[in-house]
Amino acid sequence: MVIVVAVIVVAVLVIGLMTVLRRRRLQQRFGPEYDRLVGDRDSKLKAESELTRRERRVHRLDIQPLTDSAYARYALQWAGIQEQFVDTPADAVASSQELVMAVMSELGYPADDHDQLLADLSVNHAVALDHYRAAESTSERSVDGTASTEDLRLAMVNYRALFHDLVGEGVDAGTGSAPAEPVHEPVHAPVHAIGAEDTLPDGSDVQLAETQPDTDPATAGPDQQHSRTTERELTR
Repeated sequence: MVIVVAVIVVAVLVIGLMTVLRRRRLQQRFGPEYDRLVGDRDSKLKAESELTRRERRVHRLDIQPLTDSAYARYALQWAGIQEQFVDTPADAVASSQELVMAVMSELGYPADDHDQLLADLSVNHAVALDHYRAAESTSERSVDGTASTEDLRLAMVNYRALFHDLVGEGVDAGTGSAPAEPVHEPVHAPVHAIGAEDTLPDGSDVQLAETQPDTDPATAGPDQQHSRTTERELTR
């Protein structure tokens, strides 16, 4: 009888330890997605079971990192979208959405089911997932014509966070790059043009200086021919 009780006690301790270790591993891997799912399911055990199923599914998808040539291609496209934002913010946000979807497809994520896509992304990109949700929300409002310029700028910041994470740079990669927390559009965001001294919410500059020559080059003298450089850059 003593031996049986001892075996039961040891088994309970082992199961308890395995549960604690599994919970800690899932919390570390999924971060805020773990807490969000626990809140939705109102149960840690149910949430942990679902997260484990997500891991198994993504493992079967055989996700592969980008090749060097693919990375270079997408990085060039992203740089062009940042420049596009200055003239046509809504189009730039739409282009950002299309670009991150293209990167997901290249990595191997099926995109035919939106909810399943979010679940799949949570396995390897949980930190950037809330950025994606915030950016998508603004994209929908942009299509309806209800997103302000400020909203669109914040969407670009969030898409940038996801893009950096998808291509393997990490959410905080680069100087002044994507913020650790998703940036949500303000409730009463003012609509205004992007000025020369505007900054993104993460502190990086949106530089825009557009001027005309001080005089007509055809008629001005040598000392009067001045021009200033037009620079448009949504810095990384």
